[in-house]
Amino acid sequence: MSAIAELAEDRVVEGVYAVARKRKLKTRNGAPYIALELVDPSGKIEARVWNDVELLDSRFAEGDAVRVLGRVERFRDRLQLEVRSIESAPEADPAALTPTIRRDADELDGFLDFLVTEVAHAGLATSVRRVLDGVDLRAYPATAEDHHSYAGGLLEHTVGVETLCRETAELHPRLRGDLVLAAALVHDVGRAFELGRGPSFQPTDEGRLLGHVHLGLRRIEERADGLTASQRAELLHCVAVHHDLRGVRTAEAAVLYHANQLDAVAATRPVPD
Repeated sequence: MSAIAELAEDRVVEGVYAVARKRKLKTRNGAPYIALELVDPSGKIEARVWNDVELLDSRFAEGDAVRVLGRVERFRDRLQLEVRSIESAPEADPAALTPTIRRDADELDGFLDFLVTEVAHAGLATSVRRVLDGVDLRAYPATAEDHHSYAGGLLEHTVGVETLCRETAELHPRLRGDLVLAAALVHDVGRAFELGRGPSFQPTDEGRLLGHVHLGLRRIEERADGLTASQRAELLHCVAVHHDLRGVRTAEAAVLYHANQLDAVAATRPVPD
């Protein structure tokens, strides 16, 4: 069986993968074909079904685990799999084939727990614990298509943003450090309600209509406890504008915005040879 990360051009491969995306399209000449994104724990690859489209289309659905036979080609400087045979593989668990975090998730979880204890303000600390309670950050990406787009990416991104905010608060003691830390810990909690689980991480109905920022704000409003009206508003503001620099009204919100941007860019910037 061939792991996606090990695929090479002009190689015939057989493997079991999960279908993260499936679309039935037509060529310019009107011929039907199927565009796929196949994934396994090592990565993802675009795939195309050109022949026997109607027959093969009926054998599997988006989100299924599938057994694939095909040939690897290069298209526009990217590897692509030309599928010759594909069928559902019910013996495989699609969730187990989802691309996942490369770092030690248990270690990240432990560090996240430590970072929560760094919030000294009792009301903010309680609010963070209640907001994160029952949310499995290891199961979701930070984004479905952009940065940290794999299971556990949400955990990795949250720890990364929190660490940047923590260092910034130590460097600039005039900042309200506990507010920055609390906001960083919960800034993307809405992703766990915006997206479904792998392998496709498709938006939920609420996620498609409301988005992760709104869903995160709702979660905080429902669960934040032990805060004054002003403190609650400050926390909500930080989360509300963490993608909107023009909306920033406090230094703490600005720190969160820039930390979020920095962690996202650093995770996607190509490493020079």
